[in-house]
Amino acid sequence: QVQLVESGGDLVQPGGSLRLSCAASGSISSIKSMGWYRQAPGKQRELVADITSGGNTNYADFVKGRFTISRDNAKTTVYLQMNRLKPEDTAVYYCNAVGMNLRVGVFEYDYWGQGTQVTVSS
Repeated sequence: QVQLVESGGDLVQPGGSLRLSCAASGSISSIKSMGWYRQAPGKQRELVADITSGGNTNYADFVKGRFTISRDNAKTTVYLQMNRLKPEDTAVYYCNAVGMNLRVGVFEYDYWGQGTQVTVSS
């Protein structure tokens, strides 16, 4: 009931910046939080940052001070501003939203976008 579409991934040199966007549609009024995860080849998916409907933010230690998560006023689009990028930031970045899913009958369901590739290389 929620659809997520990520954009903004690109090839960037170390030390560069990118801004990722995640647009939500569908039952957006039920969304409790949104966030960003990433998965590098051969590694598990890990939390990068998230933001609740109340505006509280949370960051992984490895991006704290470099990345910033934000949202628009309608709470339908979430951004991830990534600064001072490192080669180890290379991964597929996935948008996440927690909200209702009537198809499975739960109030807090994890929705996922299809991902956007971020590559940091010289």
